[in-house]
Amino acid sequence: MTRIALSLDRVEAEKLEGYDEVFLWDGSATDSFKSKLHPGLASLGSVGGVNADFVRIALAVYASDHSVLRESKGSDWNQRSFELTVPVSVPAKWAAQADSLTGLLGYLTGDAWSFTFIQSTLPDAPPVMVEDTSLRTVLFSGGADSATGALVSAHSLGPDETHALLSHSSSGATGSAQQLVTAALNGHFGSKNSAHHRIFLGRAKKRLDRTKFPKEPSSRSRSLLFLALGLAVAEQSGGPLWIPENGFASLNPPLGPERRGALSTRTTQPWFLWRVSSLLADMEGHGSIINPFEHMTKGEMFRRVEGILGADDASEYLSTTNSCSHTDQQYVGVSSGTHCGVCFGCIVRRASFNASGVADKTWYLSNESSEKILDYVEKKSIMTALRDFVELGVDEAVIMAMPLPPGYLTRTALELSQKGTGELEDFLA
Repeated sequence: MTRIALSLDRVEAEKLEGYDEVFLWDGSATDSFKSKLHPGLASLGSVGGVNADFVRIALAVYASDHSVLRESKGSDWNQRSFELTVPVSVPAKWAAQADSLTGLLGYLTGDAWSFTFIQSTLPDAPPVMVEDTSLRTVLFSGGADSATGALVSAHSLGPDETHALLSHSSSGATGSAQQLVTAALNGHFGSKNSAHHRIFLGRAKKRLDRTKFPKEPSSRSRSLLFLALGLAVAEQSGGPLWIPENGFASLNPPLGPERRGALSTRTTQPWFLWRVSSLLADMEGHGSIINPFEHMTKGEMFRRVEGILGADDASEYLSTTNSCSHTDQQYVGVSSGTHCGVCFGCIVRRASFNASGVADKTWYLSNESSEKILDYVEKKSIMTALRDFVELGVDEAVIMAMPLPPGYLTRTALELSQKGTGELEDFLA
């Protein structure tokens, strides 16, 4: 069991004893996080207590996940045990929901979690000075799915309607992709109907005593922080939070019997989103979440973009996005975030371009001839696992083993999974 505390006060943090790690978030340059965002979240607006608490909980989870090493890698990683102490606005209400929260986190990360909630000393959110009238908030990562969501949302706005985009990054690679896609989006629709919140928030390299934190690379909970930040922004207008993700990837069918799922995160899995929404509703917070592409494959999403922009502009726009799972490409002499071409994200991307007929102008390392790059590509490749997955297919037994929210029919999930598998099969043939 690893005992970890999040503190919002430096004096208190320096006095804490009995913890394996203490994270300080007070907004100073020497706290435990790299960010200009303060724990009161004032730069996001007047965030209510429950949603502000959810951001702090998600940050504590992410920092803990990122700081305790797993004993194995890949699909054969171990379960870790965490005991977190987190300051919240109403400890008793959160304590009553602790079982629901720990169940969600266990599903997301594969680890065991427990919580002690203590009283936060932060003041209540200031009163709203300017009303937010955004129709919706859209999570905007710079990936192809989120870029499609932002495009579809912008295209649907009336003359006097606005939406908000929320971007989160903890590395330069994701930030660069977001800037490129933002410029492309504004080129088509302008920026006057869009408020773009860009948040850089990551754990610092060093503890308060200036020793280095361990660095666990998997960090399966980072997307939970993205979700929590998005809901904090969406609460300002009361509109829904769009989490754009192709429905096939969201269902997350396992690549093989030894794997939990095809993706490194389950944050957009329909059951998970339903449970988060229910948890926040029970807490009287804002938890309205929509995946507008819940029943679409990525190839179908690309065709939707083509229908809005036309073939040439759709090709340019989608090729600007980033789908690669890796950010360490600088070690082979290319920019961090360059598409490897052989991870799950890249292969689904390539299959989607192929299925939609939209021209793919992306540069993939897998097309290079350099021995150093090809060695890197070989180590990253899951082509064999995906070919095995396609050959095996997705049947009703696989779907029946998935948790699904009320109203999501097994038949619907099966048909979607088979369409998604078909797009992969056509590309890999």
